Amino acid sequence: MFGILGPNGSGKTTLLGIVLDVLVANSGSYSWFGGLPADAARKQIGALLETPNFYHYMTAMQNLEVTAAIKGRGDDDKLSVLELTGLTSRKDSKFQTYSLGMKQRLAIAAALLGNPKVLVLDEPTNGLDPAGIAEIRELILRLSNEGITVIMASHMLDEVEKVCNHVAILKRGQLLVTGQVDDVLRSEDQVEVRANDMKALQQLLTGMNGIKKVQLANNMLLLSCDAAVQPTFINEYCMNNGIILSHLLLRKKSLESKFIELTNEKK
Repeated sequence: MFGILGPNGSGKTTLLGIVLDVLVANSGSYSWFGGLPADAARKQIGALLETPNFYHYMTAMQNLEVTAAIKGRGDDDKLSVLELTGLTSRKDSKFQTYSLGMKQRLAIAAALLGNPKVLVLDEPTNGLDPAGIAEIRELILRLSNEGITVIMASHMLDEVEKVCNHVAILKRGQLLVTGQVDDVLRSEDQVEVRANDMKALQQLLTGMNGIKKVQLANNMLLLSCDAAVQPTFINEYCMNNGIILSHLLLRKKSLESKFIELTNEKK
C-alpha cells in the first residue's frame, strides 16, 4: 500500500499518468515488473484516474461488459469483481441509482477486471461522505490482503495514514520524503508519562538512555525518544527504579502535521 501525497499542483496525477503511459515524460525513466514493455505491463495494472464514468442507463453488469470489451480482457471476471467490491446484490441496478460510494466501488471493480497485479487509484475517496470513505478504505484494505499492490494518490492524509504502509510526499514535482509511514513519522513520536512524584520522575527519565528531551507540560512529562525506545521500556525502567507510572501514552504526531511542516519548510 503506497500513498502519494502532495498539495494541489504537486504532480501526483501527472506522475500516475506517466507511469500508466497516458502522458509522456520530458525526461527520466521508470519500469514495471522488472522491465516489461509498456503494453505488456499495462495489462497487469488496473487504474482509476478520473471520476467514475459509466453509462447511467446501464446496469453494473452491462457497464462492466462494456469496460471488459474496451480492455479486451476480464469478461469472465464481472461477477467476481462485483462480489469483491460488495455490489453483487445491485448488479442489475442502473448506475444512476447508485450512491457516490457505490459508484466509486463500481469504478474499482472495473479496474479489477483482468486480475491485475497492481491497482492505481487517484483520489479514490474524493467527494465521498464519511460512510463512503469508510467503505472505500475497507475495500482497499481487503484488496491489499488479497495480494494486490495498491498505489494511491490522495489529499486525504488521515486516510493514507490509516491505509498505507509506505508514503511519498511531493511538492512542485519534487520528492520531499519517502519511506514507510512509521519511519516518516517516527522522529515525531512523543511519550506522555505521569507519576505521583513528578520531580523524581523527571530526574530519573532525564538520565535514561535513548530519551533526548524531557519537557514538563500540564502536569505531565513529554518525552522525545529515539526510535528504539518503546513505552514498555520506559514503564519497566521506572518500575525497576521504584517509580510507578499513573499515566503512559504514546503520542504519534499526525501525518497531516508532518505533511504541512514538510511542504511549508521547503518553498
